[in-house]
Amino acid sequence: MNPGIWAVCLDDTEVGTMRGYDADVVVVGAGVVGCAIARELARYDVRVILVEKQADVATGTTKANTAIVHAGYDADPGTWKAKLNVRGTELYPALAAELGVSFKNTGSFVVALAPEQVDHLLELKARGERNGVPGLEIISGDRLREREPAVSRDAVAALWAPTAGITSPWELAIACAENAVENGVELLLDSPVLGMQVAGGRIVTVSVPGATIRTRFVVNAAGVDADAVARMAGQDDFSLAPRKGEYYVYDRRIGDFVRTPLFPVPTAVSKGILVAPTVDGNLLAGPNSQEVEDCHDLGTTLSGLQEVLAGATRLVPTLPIRDSIATFAGLRAIARPGNDFVIGPSPAAPNLINAAGMQSPGLTAAPAVALVVLDALSDAGLDLIPKPDFNPYRARPIRFSELSREEQARLVASDPRWGQIVCRCETVTEAEIVDALHRPVPCTTVDGVKRRTRAGTGRCQGGFCGPRVVALIARELGMGMDEVTKKGGMSRVLAGRTKDPLLGQETGVGAEERAREEVMSRA
Repeated sequence: MNPGIWAVCLDDTEVGTMRGYDADVVVVGAGVVGCAIARELARYDVRVILVEKQADVATGTTKANTAIVHAGYDADPGTWKAKLNVRGTELYPALAAELGVSFKNTGSFVVALAPEQVDHLLELKARGERNGVPGLEIISGDRLREREPAVSRDAVAALWAPTAGITSPWELAIACAENAVENGVELLLDSPVLGMQVAGGRIVTVSVPGATIRTRFVVNAAGVDADAVARMAGQDDFSLAPRKGEYYVYDRRIGDFVRTPLFPVPTAVSKGILVAPTVDGNLLAGPNSQEVEDCHDLGTTLSGLQEVLAGATRLVPTLPIRDSIATFAGLRAIARPGNDFVIGPSPAAPNLINAAGMQSPGLTAAPAVALVVLDALSDAGLDLIPKPDFNPYRARPIRFSELSREEQARLVASDPRWGQIVCRCETVTEAEIVDALHRPVPCTTVDGVKRRTRAGTGRCQGGFCGPRVVALIARELGMGMDEVTKKGGMSRVLAGRTKDPLLGQETGVGAEERAREEVMSRA
């Protein structure tokens, strides 16, 4: 699948050259849905290119959501959301085990804070049973408080959903992408789709900066931009309205204050402001729900965060609000019309398969969406011949903080970089960061290191480890410290010829290398 040089000719006269690729399938968008699709396609003898506009995978909705694997009681029966939520939940334990991804089957509660809300719990239970969700049960407020002592004394009942759980969305997307690449998928980062050429009613090329890809099929998993991608092929029968949700993240020292995701009774537009643990030991509160015009508006607001805090403390009145260490916002792509997932072949071009409108429960449904997309590709004429050498397994990267003292000592003895603690809040070592920078999916940014190792996610939010992470990226990737970015593009951490943040030395050839060595000797 190596790129070649295409001659661009007019009337048999060469007028220029262009970098070109050939593919059977181009998957647009490397969020959790696109990465899951690419990984499933990697099982088969097809040429697959996964293109992502950002500098890393998992940088859109995937990195900013509630991280819940939902049971499936909320969606209207018969919708894509309902069918693929339940199927996705069933697939998660095996998928997480194959890919070395964090997943906990915690169950979840929907909490009625007033007697008049109990009828809604009964409706949710009946709806969930129609959707095929097993084990749903209405329990009393007293039984709920036995399980979750911090829950409000106003709680009169709760819907218990034992199949729900929690995961790490970006960890899953990265793992799917790594496994896909190891099985032959080609990943193009910093590659926004600029256009598509349609001939004879079918897409024949996809253009990205500096390259054109000849392809037989396109899968549109472009998140909040999926409607714009569909319009490139002439499809305009759906649009996406961005809906923003804001969150608080709490310190790990109160991570067990709530052990099970707690939902309020949902509204017509949202599952509500919840309080939930994370697989990494933090506590999460949010989101609110606000429709915005800008599909890239990720700003938090005072009013929005006040709304989140008010909703969270209705569920958990004694929530230690002073232990908040970060806030963030994420966007959900709401499909209009219909408010359901948009999945299947485009009416404008039958070789374009959409996987759009992936709002909640999009994370839960992602592995099931991938299977539906494969069926759609097969129905559209793609031969799916299994690869005899496909390897479904991806070893979980070593996390020093998860090991016993004996295991840690053995690693340090084998390589002293395991004993160099870079991030003190999360006990992340130099060896872990070096490994993250050289894995199958390129990691070149501070945020990329953060998502892979948790360096910078602790109480100080990178205040201590940030300069060391920058120095490691520069050293390992052979770039200047002032070239290192937070998230790609123009988001440089250091500006121009600046002073090293630890040593006070000017960056540049020679001095820069000595500065990095000194920084790492202090780590």
